[in-house]
Amino acid sequence: MKNGIEGKVVVITGASSGMGEAMAELLASRGAKVVLGARRLDLIREVGGRILAAGGEAVWQQADVTKKEDVASLAALAVSRFGRLDVMINNAGVSQLQRMEELDVEGWEQMIDVNLKGVLYGIAAALPVFQAQGSGHIINIISTAGISIVPTMGVYAATKNAVRTITEALRQESQGRWRVTGISPGFVATPFASNIKNDAIRNAIEQKAQEIAIPAAAIAEAVAYAISQPDNVDVGDIVIRPAVQD
Repeated sequence: MKNGIEGKVVVITGASSGMGEAMAELLASRGAKVVLGARRLDLIREVGGRILAAGGEAVWQQADVTKKEDVASLAALAVSRFGRLDVMINNAGVSQLQRMEELDVEGWEQMIDVNLKGVLYGIAAALPVFQAQGSGHIINIISTAGISIVPTMGVYAATKNAVRTITEALRQESQGRWRVTGISPGFVATPFASNIKNDAIRNAIEQKAQEIAIPAAAIAEAVAYAISQPDNVDVGDIVIRPAVQD
């Protein structure tokens, strides 16, 4: 593999838009065989279709990361179609930003289910394959929200810091059997904030993003960098954000 990516089989959750879409297209352009999962089948079909039209290799299926069987099915699809699984990118995420006193318990549960349990389901789907192969790479998309704690982001940041802890523990437990990378993006130009229910917070986040956000392609390049390293090189943590972000 001349570029460290060519020929690798990569599963990406949340691949229908934003960072996941950018990862899929960049990795496929460098020779990876991508397996795309997202809740919106129409959108991942469009992403996969563009990859195929450009000469890349891609398969896709509908997947909700809150359902462990959906995530397991993505890993199984990789193995059945391409014979192996080299990289599992746990990218799907959601934010519901509110002050704690608003008691958005439904939003808390959604973030725990997607951001935390969804990552654990991805790890559970990939590790048996990695153990059988003797190699593999977990990439968890985290957030700078877990590095700098601010009001309204308490539970969101907590889910991301839980993933940060899991990522480091998994890296240590691997003892070189597989690689583990955590990537923490800052403000990125994606539709991510559009799902925030609180109008004032959503508008403020979207306005800030319009002012300073970096393109999703920048995160995709960080993912590609981690994957492309030699097998004995493990990129543990990458924080990537706008230069002007606090």
